[in-house]
Amino acid sequence: MTAPQRTTQHVPVLRLDPTGADHQGEAARLRELGPVVKVILPGDVEAWAVTTHQLLTELVNDPRVSKDWHRWTDIRTNRIPEDWPLTGMVKITNMVTADGDDHRRLRRVVTQVLTPERFRAMRPRITELARRLVQALPERTGPDGSVDLREHLAYPLPMTVICDAIGVPGPLRPQIRRLVRSIFDSTAQPEEVLSTQRLIYELLDKVVAHKRRTPGDDLTSNLIAVQRDNPDLLSDTELTGTLWLMISAGHETTLSLITNAQRALLTHPDQLDLALSTGPSVWPVVVEETLRWDAPIGNFLARYPREDLHIGGVTIPAGDAVLAPYSAAGRDTAQHGQDAHRFDITRDQARHLAFGGGPHVCLGAPLARMEAAIALEALFSEYPGLSLATNPESLVPVPSLISNSVQALPAYLNHHRPNTTATDTCPQGARQ
Repeated sequence: MTAPQRTTQHVPVLRLDPTGADHQGEAARLRELGPVVKVILPGDVEAWAVTTHQLLTELVNDPRVSKDWHRWTDIRTNRIPEDWPLTGMVKITNMVTADGDDHRRLRRVVTQVLTPERFRAMRPRITELARRLVQALPERTGPDGSVDLREHLAYPLPMTVICDAIGVPGPLRPQIRRLVRSIFDSTAQPEEVLSTQRLIYELLDKVVAHKRRTPGDDLTSNLIAVQRDNPDLLSDTELTGTLWLMISAGHETTLSLITNAQRALLTHPDQLDLALSTGPSVWPVVVEETLRWDAPIGNFLARYPREDLHIGGVTIPAGDAVLAPYSAAGRDTAQHGQDAHRFDITRDQARHLAFGGGPHVCLGAPLARMEAAIALEALFSEYPGLSLATNPESLVPVPSLISNSVQALPAYLNHHRPNTTATDTCPQGARQ
């Protein structure tokens, strides 16, 4: 596929790496190129990236900018095939891709079932689950004595929490993991993309059918009840789309957040020592600094101007796609100071955009924050001598330009190993 040339403006261009091999380095290059940059996505698909915190904040709050993928010119003119690797992040039907009254209607439906009271009621269960996972880590060690913190803590905690909350039957959960991983994989081959899209809705239909037969105290049953009492509020397509949003976002974002926070502390022993000496109140602070410094969703698709949009000295044509590069904005020196590249839990907790902003700010953010803080406290309270079991540069990124994390995080539980300390930044590109 050849990217169409729709503008003669002199705008810097950066081809994004679908493997995510140098995520923070790429974010740094976006910032260096300017406040508005043309980016090339997989398949030579063109989009725009707004790289500063201020302009990105303005963008996500601008009523002239739509979230409805049907407005994307490249989709309306069939320039993007059904097997495009990022299809699962774009062509969905839920509140993330709705505007105006439809967005308010769908968001209201979710807020009726995803309440602050429900979040608070989940805390004891999350705390107990984290404690059990942490105490089981010695049983998960490999031949070299290390344990993968991503696989045995960061993954099972949010996956169990969100599947329990939604009411996903146990036998379906391994398939959910594979499907979530697939939609975030920017390197997925066409056959996998098409198969994933089909399997997602087959699986969701099974969940909904199960809960129609045997309702319980879970989010799916609650949404079904809302739909039954007021069919105009939620179509069947919107119901399954909403479930998929809660499953995928409720798992992937928190998985990467917990992993990134663990990695940040293990590669910054001074910050870990400070955290350990501060007390339980420090863990939410660690979570916020991780969200700013190493956002779990590094880039997010997409927004589409309803009219030509003049921003940062550039005109983005109506119907073009705009990428939100949260990693780039998270280290914007104009917002976070000249030391924005440093992981520092003592800095003033300036506002970040890791959970988006404006009317589409993530509803599940309180749950993700709570899970991450609970996981960190449980882990480092049990194993204060935790240390990274490999050189930071050898950690392998997840193959995604959307999700930002590593595929494994091996650690020793109770003793330190030399030469595993990074500088003030993440592996590879974070040192840019």
